[in-house]
Amino acid sequence: MKQGYRLACRAKILGDIVIDVPVESQIHDQVIRKSATQLSSDFSNGAVSAVRLLTIQVEEPTLDCPTGDLERLQKSIEQESNLNDLSIEPSVLIQLQKILRKANWHVTVAIYEQSKIIAIWPGEQLSVYGLAVDIGSTTVVGHLCDLQTGKVLATHGFMNPQIRFGEDLMSRVSYSMMNPGGAQQMTDAVRQGICLMIDELLKQTQVDRDKLLEAIFVCNPVMHHLFLGIDPVELGVSPFALATQSAIALPSVNLNLNLADGAQIYLPPCIAAHVGADAAAVVLAEAPYKQDKITLIIDIGTNAEIILGNKDKLVAASSPTGPAFEGAQIEHGQRAAPGAIERVRIDAETLEPKFKIIGVEGWSTEEEFNLAVKKTPITGICGSGIIEVIASLYLAGVIKSDGLIDGEKAKSSSRIIKNGKTWAYQLVDDQYGDNSSVLITQNDVRAIQLAKATLYASIKLLMTKLNITKVERIRFAGAFGSHIDPLYAMLLGMIPDCPLDDVQSIGNAAGTGARIALSCTKARREIEVEVLALEKIETATEANFQEYFVNAMAIPHKIDEFENLSQNVQLPTQSSEDSITLSPGTRRRRSLQRRNSR
Repeated sequence: MKQGYRLACRAKILGDIVIDVPVESQIHDQVIRKSATQLSSDFSNGAVSAVRLLTIQVEEPTLDCPTGDLERLQKSIEQESNLNDLSIEPSVLIQLQKILRKANWHVTVAIYEQSKIIAIWPGEQLSVYGLAVDIGSTTVVGHLCDLQTGKVLATHGFMNPQIRFGEDLMSRVSYSMMNPGGAQQMTDAVRQGICLMIDELLKQTQVDRDKLLEAIFVCNPVMHHLFLGIDPVELGVSPFALATQSAIALPSVNLNLNLADGAQIYLPPCIAAHVGADAAAVVLAEAPYKQDKITLIIDIGTNAEIILGNKDKLVAASSPTGPAFEGAQIEHGQRAAPGAIERVRIDAETLEPKFKIIGVEGWSTEEEFNLAVKKTPITGICGSGIIEVIASLYLAGVIKSDGLIDGEKAKSSSRIIKNGKTWAYQLVDDQYGDNSSVLITQNDVRAIQLAKATLYASIKLLMTKLNITKVERIRFAGAFGSHIDPLYAMLLGMIPDCPLDDVQSIGNAAGTGARIALSCTKARREIEVEVLALEKIETATEANFQEYFVNAMAIPHKIDEFENLSQNVQLPTQSSEDSITLSPGTRRRRSLQRRNSR
């Protein structure tokens, strides 16, 4: 009970509560899809990390020369490397005399950014380590890296414990507003989670804690402020002011993290109030500012972060897509976890589906599949599956361009069923067991339409700012983006027309950018300059947003042509009567959703 745990069998519920099931008590883990990817050769070749190791012999003190140990250490470093006026971390100074004498005055020092002594060891030390961490609103993932080689030694991820205070960012800002001390609770939760992650990474690699000397953290602005212990309340109200936009460097002891005593922390700059240091890390990883082609980078989440442009100019925006792409607001939606449907294909003639379930693999016959599903029951459908099933239903003519499920199809398929006053598609019935039924309802389609229209309208605003009508390259960043099928994303109208070969996933680009910053000080200075040059667009204040949004409600779009899409699939012929009309109630809900997301 002192640790905050309660036994469910012994607790009496006296009112409304929030139940937080500890990770160690969960049967199925959340699927963390943020593995490390290859670093760009621009930064991996000849990269110099911020931590430099120097092995030196220090002159012993004598009665004739009673200079302080620190001053003689500094003198030896200057003679060996021409570095002078070095400061020293207080924790290192405390250990200095003991280590010098134990080592018979032959030691290795770690020097940070050519200006500060952050560690000292007896004798020769050849390896030191760093941590690159992507703090997402849903998941936190850390990569333990060798600072001398840049090699990833281990990766570990966990669900962000702040979820208990709110699923999305604005819910957490609201929690801080309405609960005195709420911001500190969320700060403590994420820092404790990171400390446990560090323990796990050190355990996996057998690396000594005193050699873990630096950590890079990338995160969205709300996570950025909470991690640093800053109340994010100003990010929840206009004009959405950041406490600071600049890059931040400070000792890890200031944040009570369990790295080495003298370890240092670096956070890249935030781009804007809703486009954070994680987006800056994505820019660093993908380097669109070095490209000739117009590149669109999208990191899709509750708030999608969008970067558009090339070496001539970059613009950025945040799009309040809402949580539908992550499974929320969907009848049987859920996050990616064992039992979730993640891939869907529908036969255009029979309307019969084929689907792939997370955790159900290694089968070749229907009997083996049924057995596997019994072991990992179907529990719902996650974001990538939702996109594919709605796009497939549109391709099969079940869903019209305006998003309406065609009830006439019920005459030829039992999959189309009545659902109250509207129709629905029965993706899975209860043949695989109780609670295995997965229904795609009219409300599900509308929720995805609203989300994808918001995303497309935001992209369209950025295209207008650059005075362009086409994009040449599209890159999906993030865990969700890595599992989106480009064809189905374009078919749904999430992204503008583009050659499909040039639409690719770049995985956990924020984590990749963090690793680049960890291994290359030149990269840090580069992104600090690029963020200042990047133009930020606030979609909420743009007059054209509503027009772009209404046109984007159609599947794939009411006006824009999709030439590359037409070359790959036969789009259904729609009646000239098909159109998108938002009822006043829908418009009000959409306005509220945008305002609340902000």
